Amino acid sequence: MPQEEAVAPRTGRRELNTTLMMQWVADGVDVLCLSGILDTEGATALGQELAARLRTTHSHRRLILDLTGLRLLSAAGIQVLDTHTRHLSDDPVLVIVAAPHAREIFTIAPAPGLRVCPTLDAALATLPDTALPAPGEAAGTPEDQSDEVLGLRAKARTSAVIGMAQGIVLERYALADFQAAFDLLRQASQHHNVPLRILASAVVTAPPPAARSAEWFPGRRHTPPPPSDLLDTPEQGAYDRRRLLRALVYEVVTVTDADGAEVHLVDPALRNSLVLESHSGLDAAYRDHVAQVSGPPAVCARARLVGRPVLVADVLTDPELAASEEGRAALASGSRALYAVPVLSEDGECVGTITVHRARPGPWPTDVQRAALRTFADELARWRSWYRRTVVLDALEYIHAHA
Repeated sequence: MPQEEAVAPRTGRRELNTTLMMQWVADGVDVLCLSGILDTEGATALGQELAARLRTTHSHRRLILDLTGLRLLSAAGIQVLDTHTRHLSDDPVLVIVAAPHAREIFTIAPAPGLRVCPTLDAALATLPDTALPAPGEAAGTPEDQSDEVLGLRAKARTSAVIGMAQGIVLERYALADFQAAFDLLRQASQHHNVPLRILASAVVTAPPPAARSAEWFPGRRHTPPPPSDLLDTPEQGAYDRRRLLRALVYEVVTVTDADGAEVHLVDPALRNSLVLESHSGLDAAYRDHVAQVSGPPAVCARARLVGRPVLVADVLTDPELAASEEGRAALASGSRALYAVPVLSEDGECVGTITVHRARPGPWPTDVQRAALRTFADELARWRSWYRRTVVLDALEYIHAHA
């Protein structure tokens, strides 16, 4: 199973600008995720980490460097990457660089020991069969593929945000090391039952507390959760994010007579991407393709873009969608008709989407079912607003009080 390790710098100094987070799996792939600013001190820590891992790792376990979480890559960082990988020109280390301007740096001054890839999927696809399989390839049973591949990619998508939150907490409260920051985040997550990714996103995007303030958000009023018919115990269940979203998906599938459904919510810390939060009846390969959606042709992104429901009566007759990875994955999972509804806040901003799937193509849902989906979307928007300003802020206050 994929695991996660916060890497402490080997310089003996507390590094505040760069976070190194290691993801590893049992079948031979390590992903070293960097976030923050890779300045001179961060480059020194990275160099020591590479020296230690590449001495013993490269011949036995494949190393992938994920730089997508970096806001700035200094000349010192580029030099360290080149110096510690140059001897591997025959079998280069894979490095994920997504931003066009960052990729241009490696194009202008190519490093022989590095092979640049735009995404984690692209990097995994270049590995031999003895390592982690590429998307769509078999790796033992389908359950194995779901657990290993999907789990690794899901962690890689969110590790940068968690790493940035660690760095912020470490610096803001002058904690001893990265592990202390991670432990505090985890304690707050568990105490308030807020998923760690959601809490980390809030740490990254929330305004900092006032200097020497006893409270992060002074004068804040607590309000009861909005009315909900989704839960047997609305007052208590509204605090359980996973439970409420699962209940929502169940009701959506039941009311619309759908074969599958998915709920996405916008995450400001992930470049305002739509992030898959709950689902039903969708296979692992499809979920992998829509786990984080930044724009069309995915149907959920179309609904977000136009701010109104979008129907694809038959994926096969929609050229743009059918030719996309999301469309091919939907067809492979047995979905032919898709209908997405935007989740709109009180001021009209799209904060998420609800998408239903049907194996049979054709016009759908009915007018009554569409009205029900609109009601579900409105209820989700109200709950999300309450949850963010109540439960999530309580978790942030926990961090502030216990740091």
